[in-house]
Amino acid sequence: MLLLSIETSCDETAAAVVRDGREILSSVISSQISIHAAYGGVVPEIASRKHLESLSPVINQAIGDAGVKMEVIEGIAVTRGPGLSGALLVGFSAAKAIAAARQIPFVGIHHIEGHLFAPFLEQKIDFPFLALVVSGGHTHLYHVENFGEYKTLGKTIDDAAGEAFDKCAKIMGMPYPGGVLIDRMAQSGNPEAVRLPRPLLRDGTLNFSFSGLKTAVMQHIEKNPISKSGKEADDLCASFQKAVCDVLSAKTEAAILHTGTNRLVVAGGVACNSGLRSRMLELCKQMKVELYIPQPSLCGDNAAMIAVPGDYYLSNGFASSQSLDVTASWDMDSIREFTK
Repeated sequence: MLLLSIETSCDETAAAVVRDGREILSSVISSQISIHAAYGGVVPEIASRKHLESLSPVINQAIGDAGVKMEVIEGIAVTRGPGLSGALLVGFSAAKAIAAARQIPFVGIHHIEGHLFAPFLEQKIDFPFLALVVSGGHTHLYHVENFGEYKTLGKTIDDAAGEAFDKCAKIMGMPYPGGVLIDRMAQSGNPEAVRLPRPLLRDGTLNFSFSGLKTAVMQHIEKNPISKSGKEADDLCASFQKAVCDVLSAKTEAAILHTGTNRLVVAGGVACNSGLRSRMLELCKQMKVELYIPQPSLCGDNAAMIAVPGDYYLSNGFASSQSLDVTASWDMDSIREFTK
């Protein structure tokens, strides 16, 4: 099956053409980072407006780069939620319109489900597996039995890990998005230089909390003013990053022991972080667990990842109705809601 997939859940306008849910023929992403940087974060109304401006050119480029014509596209996979309602509507409406005009099926996909299966675009992974999804809006641990069969083991009760990275960077006076800058500076710093808390590290659950860690960084800076760069800034970045990775690693280890799984997928935008990738590699080596982390271009929001579950659902007759709408909040437990 040859699918066109579309992703507009936040501030990336993306489209891809994927064959059989595995082979990427094209993947185009139009980023809005430079636009939102002036505001220190994503502005929903601006994001929606830019999606409207960019989506048609992005889709046309994806079709052109794939070397195919729209007439040979057999189905459409599109992000239905969760995300910013206005942003989601742009991509979802376009997908429904193309599907109706061409009389082909379309399916609304959960954004996190796309991240879960991003590694499938690079290699074969057997079920079941454990998945740690870490991004700006999500920090979840799932036990994945099959497509559409997920059990949430743990999730953040406040800030997501990626959100904490960006907020701490903002506190330190860094430009948005600051997560990449913290990672870069951490590589030159001493991770033991600043004592920071590890929230919920030993609370007996698999849940996460990063709001307190962000507050601790703020309090440290109030007592010990630092510049945006230099050794002290590098040390704070390294200490913060290690604290986050300590929590993510400990909870993942507990989840591996709890489920008895020997396969781990780490996905989402924060999966690009060098510290996290190194810690997960070390953990899996120690526990003799197979580790799957997609290349950086597939960690952030992209449309190709949406095509993986999209291909499965459409190939098995699960198509969405034209009456279906987007949802800003969508629990993974109700993932097959669109089939009703």
